[in-house]
Amino acid sequence: MKDSLNTVVRSLIFVALALALCAVVFQFAGYNAPVMLWAVLDGAFLRSGAIEQSLRWALPLFITAVGVSISFRAGFFNIGAQGQFYVGAICAAFAAEVFKGGPALLVIPALLISGMAGGALWALWPGLLRLRSGTDEVITTLMGNFLAGLLLVYVTSGPLKDPSGSGQQASSRPLDAAYRLSNSPGLSPTIIAIAVIVGIAIWLLVNRTAFGVLASLAGRNGTMVEWQGARLWKLGLSSFLISGALAGLAGTIEFMGPNGRIASGFLPAHGFTAILIALVANLSVVGTAVASIFFGGLASAALYLPIMAGLPAAAIDIINAAIALFITARSKL
Repeated sequence: MKDSLNTVVRSLIFVALALALCAVVFQFAGYNAPVMLWAVLDGAFLRSGAIEQSLRWALPLFITAVGVSISFRAGFFNIGAQGQFYVGAICAAFAAEVFKGGPALLVIPALLISGMAGGALWALWPGLLRLRSGTDEVITTLMGNFLAGLLLVYVTSGPLKDPSGSGQQASSRPLDAAYRLSNSPGLSPTIIAIAVIVGIAIWLLVNRTAFGVLASLAGRNGTMVEWQGARLWKLGLSSFLISGALAGLAGTIEFMGPNGRIASGFLPAHGFTAILIALVANLSVVGTAVASIFFGGLASAALYLPIMAGLPAAAIDIINAAIALFITARSKL
């Protein structure tokens, strides 16, 4: 755990450098850099309710990011977390229509399982293409994101369309209150418990099972794994399925929690931010938890920047891009 935290601390130094670079850029663009940095800190952690709002964004990011870390550990670059996130939410929304009116104790687990199954299936086909045909998984999973985005537009404009919607954005019918995991602020003991269970389960999987050891070894030297008698394709396919299932679970939580419905194009950067979190944490589960809180804080601050610093909320995307640049450079230093 100490090594994981040390890795995160080193990564956060590069994050600080990225923030400093952004401050310089914004200062030359005519904005007040000190006010911008204070607005990020205040909006993320200091103002009243900021911690709760940061956790609201951090928990789904953490669930997706630890899934991403599993596939990355095994040496398979699953860039399709965004698409798996969307498909998980879509499957949960269809399941909600099928089980509508049923008892909450049965329907809620059914929706969660449906979302995880949807995310896993959306990760299955690029995994099979990679392991059976040698197709580059970066390309196929990235394509999967666009396909899932189009599928989301289709279902929210067609089969799941809310007939009472305003027409400004296509969305599904709202989920019954009995099946919601939280209200609109998006934080609840249930969501916290799910995130904690996922974190503990993945930590045990990575550090206390043969799969975790062999998957990590496969990411460094696949030939060595085969010499040990393990089947590389099974490790790879399992890592894809776990990664997709967790991204689908995060999408389901967004559907059943703060949003209460799915809408076309919702949270378009979620999967990519989760990938960045996994890289910042150097694929460590503990580090991912810490990094998720930080990036959850940035997401919370995005709502605060226009008020405090006059910056558009898209400035957070610039900050994330700068962080990605520095974290990528870290591996070369």
